[in-house]
Amino acid sequence: MQIGLVGLGKMGGNMRERLRRAGHTVIGFDTNPAVSDVPHLSDLVDQLEGPRAVWVMVPAGGPTQEVIDRLASLLKHDDVVVDGGNSRWTDDEKHAKELAARGIGFVDAGVSGGVWGLEHGYALMVGGEKEYVERLKPIFDALKPDGPYGYVHAGKVGAGHFAKMVHNGIEYAMMQAYAEGWELLEKVDSVDNVREVFRSWQDGTVIRSWLLDLAVNALDDDEHLRQLRGYAEDSGEGRWTVEAAIDNAVPLPAITASLFARFASRQEDSPQMKMVAALRNQFGGHAVEKKA
Repeated sequence: MQIGLVGLGKMGGNMRERLRRAGHTVIGFDTNPAVSDVPHLSDLVDQLEGPRAVWVMVPAGGPTQEVIDRLASLLKHDDVVVDGGNSRWTDDEKHAKELAARGIGFVDAGVSGGVWGLEHGYALMVGGEKEYVERLKPIFDALKPDGPYGYVHAGKVGAGHFAKMVHNGIEYAMMQAYAEGWELLEKVDSVDNVREVFRSWQDGTVIRSWLLDLAVNALDDDEHLRQLRGYAEDSGEGRWTVEAAIDNAVPLPAITASLFARFASRQEDSPQMKMVAALRNQFGGHAVEKKA
């Protein structure tokens, strides 16, 4: 299948490579000419055969809106746009309506996998009309992990990004739990091999997970995380999850507390946030702040 891909950063560039390895034709555009296949977005559209499919992988908000506005003027009737960034689900409804006015389809795709996706595949949560989702199924199949899991048509427009938002909220709470446990182990005198305690949990325990594996990776790099400042950013999706919970009267005490813990990290050097920062760097390549 042929597809255009806009945004060739940490995830977009790896997605292009994974699709090409699966035999698909990918024409990529990025504002960085060193990684772009074509000089202009219009060139990307011109090189695609109709009905075209263009996957947008740029930061949420203004950058995504700018690309979709531009594509709306370049694409034709029955083409389809996929927003695979971390857009808010309410923006999906707006984008779908704008594109539908020109006869262009829209699909939102929540994507999880970070910098490891090229090797292991990306978990995909997709929202949109069945007609467009089915047309893009070969692309989803190439991006998802091998095996029966890792892809779902979650529902109508907005469902994919809503599901990914909740996924990220759960991720916040899981990372916070590991971080709190790590700090407590580091604090007591009786435990003098915290890294190996974490490593021992990787097999046979009910708390084993990929995040735990990444925590061990981080501790192998810096056993007591002394090189990191206890500061962790939030992507926005944790906030949106809490806001959605308020709107729907759903109690989310663990996720809400984990979000507030990140806010606390901006007030002092938090030991727990060293672990959260290390985990975010491990799975997503997110920047960390080193101590001076």
